[in-house]
Amino acid sequence: MENLFIEGDEERPSIRFDAETGILEIAESSYPEYTNDIYNPVMDWLDLYLSTPGRKVTFNFKLDYFNTSTSFRFQQIINKLNEYFLEGKGEAVINWYYEEGDIDMLENGEDYAKDCKIPFNLVAY
Repeated sequence: MENLFIEGDEERPSIRFDAETGILEIAESSYPEYTNDIYNPVMDWLDLYLSTPGRKVTFNFKLDYFNTSTSFRFQQIINKLNEYFLEGKGEAVINWYYEEGDIDMLENGEDYAKDCKIPFNLVAY
């Protein structure tokens, strides 16, 4: 399976999905006006990747800002990972990185973690 690497810009995040290592990362800022352009390929890649059982997935969210429409997409990603884990198809862990003192990003991570059954780490840097 091919990796998915998308360079970010001022509105769009960097996407680094490594199929071999299972390390999947969304970083920087995400506030595009239309999330379909960036997140439809992400969701398609993730669906294909998770169709193979036995994978070990580490998903890193390393954002400094995201908008409401991006938040919906993040919930979709977390739901997919949660389902993969709960159905016993493979291992998954989420790491939510936030800058020390950024209460908003910490609280966003806490909100996502509430409904999540897979390991969810809040990591200050």
